[in-house]
Amino acid sequence: MTTPYANAVLDDKDLQEKLTAINPKYGPWVTRVAGEMWGLPLIDQKTKALIALTSDVVNQSPLGGPGSAFAAHVHIALSQGATRDEIEELFLFLTVYAGFNKMVGCFAALNEILGAEA
Repeated sequence: MTTPYANAVLDDKDLQEKLTAINPKYGPWVTRVAGEMWGLPLIDQKTKALIALTSDVVNQSPLGGPGSAFAAHVHIALSQGATRDEIEELFLFLTVYAGFNKMVGCFAALNEILGAEA
């Protein structure tokens, strides 16, 4: 496992390159704005990544495919120390609040991104 970044957006050059590849104006803008939010001090980076995944679930971002924000947030969560088991437990917890039908797609997208290993 890699060492978690102090700021999951500003310190991740690969993420910044991928955002810039989407659009050369969009990438640097998102990096600045999201980087500022990820730099707020009271919530740790792993928790912020799990919150971002929660937002993706509620907004159904997994339906965007492998290049989606959901996929990026899965990788950010893992790089910040979350485990697949923790992400899956988050999804089980969110089933009660977000809905069973939403979570089916989220588990499927997680399996697509990480593979279907148990």
